[in-house]
Amino acid sequence: MASLARPSVWRHRDFVKLWSAATVSVLGSQVTVIALPYIALTMLGASVLAVSALAAVAMLPFLLFTLPAGAWLDRTRRRPVLIAADIGRGIVLLSIPAAYVLDALSLWQLFAVAFVHGTLTAVFDVADQSYLPEILDRDALVDGNANLQISTSVAQIGGPVLGGNLIAIATAPFAIAADSLSFFISGAFLSAIRRRDDKPSRRLTADGRPTSIRADIAEGLRYVLGHRYLRPIAACTGTSNLFSAALFGIFPVLIWDELRLPPAFFGTVVGLASVGFLVGAALSNRLPRAIGLGPTIVISAALSCPAMLLLTLTPPALEWAAVTLFVGWFFAGLTQVVYNVAQISLRQAITPLDMQSRMNATMRFIVWGTIPIGSLMGGVMASVMPVRTALIVAAVATFASVLPVLMSPVRSLREIPPEDGTTRGEAAMG
Repeated sequence: MASLARPSVWRHRDFVKLWSAATVSVLGSQVTVIALPYIALTMLGASVLAVSALAAVAMLPFLLFTLPAGAWLDRTRRRPVLIAADIGRGIVLLSIPAAYVLDALSLWQLFAVAFVHGTLTAVFDVADQSYLPEILDRDALVDGNANLQISTSVAQIGGPVLGGNLIAIATAPFAIAADSLSFFISGAFLSAIRRRDDKPSRRLTADGRPTSIRADIAEGLRYVLGHRYLRPIAACTGTSNLFSAALFGIFPVLIWDELRLPPAFFGTVVGLASVGFLVGAALSNRLPRAIGLGPTIVISAALSCPAMLLLTLTPPALEWAAVTLFVGWFFAGLTQVVYNVAQISLRQAITPLDMQSRMNATMRFIVWGTIPIGSLMGGVMASVMPVRTALIVAAVATFASVLPVLMSPVRSLREIPPEDGTTRGEAAMG
């Protein structure tokens, strides 16, 4: 009954601005997700390995920079970092349509843009997940994350449709210009947030000296790897991302090169199927109340695997391709959102504010650091076996991701545990 009396997050003006920024930027990003590999494959003649390498380069900064970024972000104000990262991403994406107009677009430029954009996204992502607990109270985090996922879901419904049709009408480089604009708009919303986060106080060692970046990184790693809830969640998500990245790194080759599906057709079907994200967002704050937080995490992780497998079976006939893509994408999106809302809310609630950035950075290092490895792995697999076979192998391997949470204390969690000395003490023992 207490949750019914809690004020709605929609009455929180700063949250609404944060939500608006997320909605606009995610909508634009869905355009680039389709347009970038399309440019590489159809306009620049990239190989299967090059396309998977492009996906890997985009995610490589999460492996290289998230740990130092997390330590740094626990020492500085996060909102200015969010704004600067949005503006930077908008500028770097504009270079693609500019080079296209000048007839100077190359595959090497796509790699450079992917790396710089990925670096800014890595910093933004760590700061963003650490910033929400500064805006919302602890008991409003599940609702806040659920509503952010609803906006993301709506954007993921419209983004592929917009992207596919923009590619067909205005060409892929100009479609990416729409994503560039979305980042400038997102930065404007973040600039309008009234709450000014205080600069964190500098942490000191036992003898009174400021701690080093290296020491702060090590503390974040110990916290996550020694925590009985965070460690299995990191293992589950990291394993899932490893094999999902192998799958999606070469999935565009199946769609654009082998099946030769029209961009508008693919974008429309995937956009409509992305209603699964919206359904998942609507369920994400109800399922934990009905079956418990831990079972929600385990079940949603398990059900995402058959959805991945179905996507790899997409046939060439348009009518059956539409059915397969719709059902697979629908359930992949639904389970992904339910899992993410549950585990992210748990992570944010049990972690002290002065550890938020380092916790999120360590989690990102582990769970997104596997993505470039998976993307390259997928490219190698598709180079030595048929693309369809490589996709099926990667999809079957995702089933292993469920084991870490299924065999851990996470499975028995009914609700978010209190943030107390016991939780932190358990973490420190690792």
